[in-house]
Amino acid sequence: EYGITRDDVPDMDPVVESMELVRAHLAASFKRRWDYAAEDPHEDARGFRVSGLQQDKEEDEFARRDAHRPFSFHDMKSDLVLPNGARFYNDHTHPEYSTSECRTLRDLVAQDRAGERIVHRAAQRRNEGLGGAHVRLYKNNTDFHGHSYGCHDNYLVPRAIPFPALVAGIVPFLVSRQVVAGAGKVGTEAQESPYVPGPYQISQRADFMEAELGVDTMHNRPILNTRDEPHADRQRYRRLHLIIGDANMCEYATALKVGTTQLVLDMIAQEAVPDLELEQPVAAVKQISRDPDLKMVVRRKNGRTIAPVDIQVQYYEAAKRTLSGRDAESDWILQEWGETLQLLVQNRQQLVGKLDWVTKQWLLETFMREERIDWDDPWLASLDLEYHNIDPQMGLYMGLEAEGKAWRLTTDDVIEAAIRNGPVDTRGGLRGLCVQKFSDQIESIQ
Repeated sequence: EYGITRDDVPDMDPVVESMELVRAHLAASFKRRWDYAAEDPHEDARGFRVSGLQQDKEEDEFARRDAHRPFSFHDMKSDLVLPNGARFYNDHTHPEYSTSECRTLRDLVAQDRAGERIVHRAAQRRNEGLGGAHVRLYKNNTDFHGHSYGCHDNYLVPRAIPFPALVAGIVPFLVSRQVVAGAGKVGTEAQESPYVPGPYQISQRADFMEAELGVDTMHNRPILNTRDEPHADRQRYRRLHLIIGDANMCEYATALKVGTTQLVLDMIAQEAVPDLELEQPVAAVKQISRDPDLKMVVRRKNGRTIAPVDIQVQYYEAAKRTLSGRDAESDWILQEWGETLQLLVQNRQQLVGKLDWVTKQWLLETFMREERIDWDDPWLASLDLEYHNIDPQMGLYMGLEAEGKAWRLTTDDVIEAAIRNGPVDTRGGLRGLCVQKFSDQIESIQ
């Protein structure tokens, strides 16, 4: 999900603006509608179906408001499936881009970067119609007014893995994953609570985590979402739907975030994951985020304490024992994971341009020294936001990338190719090919 603003109207309607942004992408009439028939957000992976979600009342209120807008449901949803197999649609108050299914990190990072350009180019077309650069888009997770929006990562997992084993094995990893995948944030806030300027923290999403497990995604947000929508053979697979992650600008952080998570899932399947269950995982998410010096410790269920980097080190060492030599991509992840954990402790400056929270902290601290201001200066929240601006002419991260100061897994040519086509070895690529070949004949698609 992307944050969206428009500066030429006093009361921007984010629903309408998100709809207009998606529709600005269209070069032909809108027809490619997503098939929701197989989706049921009330199915819980713990083996039951909930009667309602906390967000249902909010959705009902949205529906009442939408009834007074001069658009149909399909107009407002503006749900597109693109020639690269991705989805681009209005998630009610935010434009959302969902990549094609990917088998490799290179494909995933390329498809993610393709999404940035697709969304940015839609904004350019929208602004042409408005007569100025009024609409701006941010690849981040907070509006600094107590509202959070997600960057969800999803994994196909064997259903044969008992769900309690999946939870026990991955939650400590997810709690500590922010030390390599956090996007960084100035100040604190909470759901529907005012933003408070203040010290820097590691994760944008941490303030909004409220439960260890749960089927909701907009309220009482869980570390591990239990929605059971496999989008595959239900007898063989489940979809692990993670909503704790930050939106990354750094390609390296995206690759490490997803790559290390996949290795941990592979270890869980082989019953080779370390036992690191935490006493209070939700509290630990926030505690870790608010200690960018990485000195604090969290308590495990066995009563011992452990530092967040040490949690990651134990997962890394187990993965190296279990998965080293399996294939080139796994070996690359292991190499980079190990080096990154060392640098976090020994020489963090070398991770500028690789990890977002380290890069943003370096930028902001440089600015603070030059301007002689402190962390509670509201100027910094504005700079925090502009780090995530996806306009190449305005975004702070984009400026670093243009100067060659950001690590790249992709090239511009690879990204442009990912805009045109999906991966050749997944159903996402086939979905995109169908859109390319049979666009006018498709009534619904999944």
